[in-house]
Amino acid sequence: MRNKATTETLVRLLLHSRYEVLPTATTEEKVLAHVPREVTLTVTASPGKGLEATLDLAERLSAHGYVVVPHLAARMISGRTELGEICDRLVGQGITRVFVPGGDADPLGDYPDALSLLEDLTALGRPFEHVGITGYPESHPTITDDMTIQSMWDKRRHATHVVSNLSFDPVVIRQWVQRMRTRGITMPLLLGIPGPVDRTKLLAMATKIGVGESTRFLAKHKRTFARLAAPGGYTGERFLEDCAPMLARPELLAEGLHVFTFNQLAETEAWRRGMLDRLRKSRRGDQRREGGLESSVPGGDDAQR
Repeated sequence: MRNKATTETLVRLLLHSRYEVLPTATTEEKVLAHVPREVTLTVTASPGKGLEATLDLAERLSAHGYVVVPHLAARMISGRTELGEICDRLVGQGITRVFVPGGDADPLGDYPDALSLLEDLTALGRPFEHVGITGYPESHPTITDDMTIQSMWDKRRHATHVVSNLSFDPVVIRQWVQRMRTRGITMPLLLGIPGPVDRTKLLAMATKIGVGESTRFLAKHKRTFARLAAPGGYTGERFLEDCAPMLARPELLAEGLHVFTFNQLAETEAWRRGMLDRLRKSRRGDQRREGGLESSVPGGDDAQR
């Protein structure tokens, strides 16, 4: 049975959720129709569409009143001159947060990895208040596990928080977070989870983002596809429930959720709202039971004096 601390942790994480969206022609419309303004949005960077699609959508969503986090994929930026122009452009639009992955593209110029771009952001005067980096709970296809932990350590001076890549194993998450904290990586964590999505819609999304990009998309999220075999698709709810007791520990610095929506925004927001409603009802029930128990103690308050 879920205890009070776990319930409170789940509510806190769900209230501090942000949604990752893909820059397609219908994304803005879906966001406006289904996502409340208090939900932060991150906009991915697609080698097939180019970084302009990311920046343009981020600016438009910001103008609608959303807190927006564009992905500045290092390998898609040519060097410090272009980076400076991007920073000026985003800051001029009131955007104060970015996420810096290495990116799936071949290096366009001076940035073979995220660290090299992060170093230049620091040299440019740290123009953004919040800078996120990627964490890999499960093995990266081309980087050893020890190297991914070391990479976060190297980036800690330039970033403000870590966003975990997708995982479906709470044990893996627990071991990974403990390794991070043991290594001295103290940045807050946003736990990456998949939103509710079915196989048909995910396949349709993959075909919308370009042929070459679709191949990368399918390869990158192959574990997600495996999980979508069950009828009705998959949500991260059970995974989140299993992670919550660990994430309740304050020293692990779990700040919120990073939800990979695959642009299924109506379904994702309905799931989040539904889970929040159930948790709040459960919390109210616990409070009523506690109140009833207290009132049944012989002597009531006088017995405590």
